[in-house]
Amino acid sequence: MRTKRYLKLSCLAASITLSMSCNKLEEYNPSGATADAIWSTPEGFVTNVNAAYSDQRAWYGKEDGVFMSESGTDIWFNRDKNTYAGQLSQYAGLTPLQGNPVRAVWRDIWKAINICNAGINRINDAGFTNQQEKNRREGELRFLRAFYYWHIVETFGGVMLRTEETKTPLLTAQRSPVEDFYNLMISDLEFAVANLPLQSAWGNEYSRASRKSAMGFLARTLLSRAYYSTGAEAQTYFTRARDAAKAVIDNRAALEVELWANYADMWNPANNKRNKEALYVVSNSTNQAINYDANGNRLYQVFQARYNGKPGLVQSLEYGFENSRRLMPTLSFLNYFNENIDNRYEASFQEVWIANTNFTWTASLAATHRKHPSVIGKVIRAGIDTALLITKKVVPAHRLKPYIVIDRDSVYNTNGTIITGADYINFRKFRDPDRTAANAQPGFKDVIVMRLAEMYLIAAEAEWKLNNASAAAGYINVLRTRAAKKTPVNQTVAMQVSAANINEDFILKERARELAGEHLRWFDLKRMLGANNGQAFVDFIKAQNPDITQVQPFHRLRPIRQEEMNALANADEFGQNPGY
Repeated sequence: MRTKRYLKLSCLAASITLSMSCNKLEEYNPSGATADAIWSTPEGFVTNVNAAYSDQRAWYGKEDGVFMSESGTDIWFNRDKNTYAGQLSQYAGLTPLQGNPVRAVWRDIWKAINICNAGINRINDAGFTNQQEKNRREGELRFLRAFYYWHIVETFGGVMLRTEETKTPLLTAQRSPVEDFYNLMISDLEFAVANLPLQSAWGNEYSRASRKSAMGFLARTLLSRAYYSTGAEAQTYFTRARDAAKAVIDNRAALEVELWANYADMWNPANNKRNKEALYVVSNSTNQAINYDANGNRLYQVFQARYNGKPGLVQSLEYGFENSRRLMPTLSFLNYFNENIDNRYEASFQEVWIANTNFTWTASLAATHRKHPSVIGKVIRAGIDTALLITKKVVPAHRLKPYIVIDRDSVYNTNGTIITGADYINFRKFRDPDRTAANAQPGFKDVIVMRLAEMYLIAAEAEWKLNNASAAAGYINVLRTRAAKKTPVNQTVAMQVSAANINEDFILKERARELAGEHLRWFDLKRMLGANNGQAFVDFIKAQNPDITQVQPFHRLRPIRQEEMNALANADEFGQNPGY
């Protein structure tokens, strides 16, 4: 979908309080028309539907979303062991007044929900004469409302559930049970499934919600909902989640979606646009004038490792831009992979940098980099020779290598903590070599929010919870067959798992191997590790990421902005989330 800066509703309560600023909503209105007038025609109504998509772009492809959904988990820590956004990445001082991504997300998502509510409640007065077109537009809004509410309820818990447009600041709020949020989301998504078209029907606006988007998000929503129940009710929701995911898998040809034959093809930049495995994307255009902002998709920077200036290397489009690198992989995350049989490791990480400039070792540089004198005079040839190796393995005698070697023992202590975090293996899934220049920050790749592989993992998790471990292994083996190295030896058999392998730990780690970086990891841990009132969440994170020491069970929810609480006349009744 082209991401024009469409007219948005002016300050119609993006927030529950008077503290919401209107500055973020200033948009060009060529006609000077009021919101009521814009909503009253099909053409104007579609403009506001377009506006309802906008605020997902503050999360997907941006640092805020990555820190909210990936950091503070088992698989990432701050590069250089710094404290950037440490409230989320390290649970250090996360309070209602600290944690800028949390505070921004609260503001932006409520703004988007209000636009969805306005459209859903106004659509009968918008003048649509084509019922199918009307239902499509309502389907978009209901999909988006469910999409935003999933982020709200999973992040903040049972806060206020709004289904009516807010036109003036509200000074009181009432909490709703989590189950009520899910009832609304499921109902909205079922409507969207019934009324949204295939992706191809949208033509060039391919990032609009489509039938496969709604079906996929319904499966994710049902799986999340099941964990809020016990006994027979939980089994019902796990069954529904399994069936919803299976519906996508079984109808993938009709839904115009398919797995790539090779996991690496999924992340080949040449396959990014209209990616055949994607169920839902946030698109970015190379024409910055029609994007939401000038940054586009910045994911390629977040996990970037340092290479520029090392012997034989200069900054390049191929190797990436380092200025906003934020997160590095934990040793546990690297160890989740058996790189000898699983090609997802090589597709996800970069260990070797080939020189992109000629270089000759001098005595001075050999001493600086603690190389053996035998390397003096050796030449590193651009495009031919290795310039840098950063590896999860231990490399003996690396002083003798005529290139920089940073091995496991250079990055991690034996207990898994990080030594300095200055250098680390590069996570390269989101590389963007098609930017305008090597030092240009905006990225133009689409953000793949949800893809077909997730449906196999949802079906597997649901089957495991239904005590069908063999069926769970079957779904997982589809992905592991794809991920198996095929040369020089075909490792497909070695990659297969059986019912005996399926447990919580395996499913969590398999999701990391497949979906790392895709805005899901924190939600996965929150969902699956609720045992002992959240102590399982704490224990797992500390065991796998020992640099995180301050995580507590209450961190499975984030705090509500203090400004919102201050402006509520019934703040004591509404209550801050526990622990904050």
